[in-house]
Order: sequence, then C-alpha cells, then structure tokens
Amino acid sequence: MNVDLLNEFFNTPLFGILLSLIAFQIGTLLYKKTRFSALNPLLVASVLVMVFLLYFRIDFETYNLGGDYISFFLGPSTIVLAVPLYKKIRLLKSNALPILAGISAGCVAGISSILILSSLLGLDEVLTKSLVPKSVTTPIGIEISEQIGGLPSITVAAIVITGIIGAVLGPFICRLFRIKDEVAVGIAIGTASHALGTTRAIELGETEGAMSGLAIGIAGLITVFFVPLLLYLFNIK
Repeated sequence: MNVDLLNEFFNTPLFGILLSLIAFQIGTLLYKKTRFSALNPLLVASVLVMVFLLYFRIDFETYNLGGDYISFFLGPSTIVLAVPLYKKIRLLKSNALPILAGISAGCVAGISSILILSSLLGLDEVLTKSLVPKSVTTPIGIEISEQIGGLPSITVAAIVITGIIGAVLGPFICRLFRIKDEVAVGIAIGTASHALGTTRAIELGETEGAMSGLAIGIAGLITVFFVPLLLYLFNIK
C-alpha cells in the first residue's frame, strides 16, 4: 500500500517541485557555509536531482511533470533583474555606448567561437545550431534554437553549463586580467553567462549585478539578429 502511495506521489507535479526545491536548498546551504564558487547552488542541485533519479530509477518525464511548472517562471524571474538596473539608470546613460559595444562584441565572439570550434571538431549542423544560443537566457535561447533548426533540449543543457561555468570562473577571470571596473565586470559576466552569472555578479556588488542584468536582455536581442547572419557567413543552412 505504501509503495502504491509512493508511486502515485512520484507521478504528480508536486514530486518534481519538492525535489527541485529541496535540492536547491541543500545547494544554497552548502554554498553559504563554504563560499566555494564550485559549489554553485544550481550545480549542486542538478547533481543531487540526477543522483536521486538514477538511484531510484525514476524517469525524467516523471520528474519533469513538476519541472515544467518551475520552467514556467524562468521568464518572469529574468524580468525581475530589471529592478537593480533601474537603480543604476544614470550610470547606464553615462556609459551607454561602451556598454552596447561591449555586449555586441561579446555576443559576436561567443557565437563565432561556437561556429569555429564546431567546424574544427566536425560537429553536424543540428548540434551546432543547438549550441549557438548557449550564452543567452533560457527562454530566448529555446526560441532561437527552434527557429534555426536546433534541438531545444541540447540548447537548455548548454545554457545551464555555460551559466554555471561563468558563475564559477567569471570573477576569477576578471581578477586574473585585472578588470576592476564594476561596469565592465558586470557586462562581461552577464553577456557570457546570462542569469546564472548574474546571480554571482549580484554578490560582487550592486553595480555589477545591475550591469549583468542589463547584459542579459541586450545580449538576447543582439543574438537574435546576429545568429542568422553568422550562420550565413559560415555557410550553415
């Protein structure tokens, strides 16, 4: 009887939601306790969820009954990042041109690097198209992937991995190259690693967080325009 009740619970959206929240809470507690960048809450939560599903042999489709509800809030949660940006609106106006130039350069570099490496490694066009939107926030990346003929599932995985790497290594790379300007740090992290990187940028400071949040939106728009052009230049149809 208990087994039947447990199976019924696993096949409800509540299971996926609770598992995700518990795993993320554990990741958050570990990060707060250690302050070790590699223990990013999302990374820890992802690993815990995968281990749980594999150990108990639960299908991803079963878990995703609740995961879909969480995914629904990706768009609204991204919009919330406009709040710290509004607080720094004067700083944005005074640095508008360098900010736009920096985000544009970052987008072109990110897309071009994927196309060049995919060509060198001999990846097929579908996989290449799926990886192209790796540096934009998930809702925009999924739409771009669908429009250009990629696989959204691979795109989501690439976006998450890119975000985690950016959140972990972004501040270190900025220190390594002695990038101290708060605006430059925020723009670099946001352009390269979208919302996940922005969560780390917010920890660095209010200005870094605001600029990183700005970069998410602008990078998404710029990527939408540049992707078809760069695919054409690299002869990927």
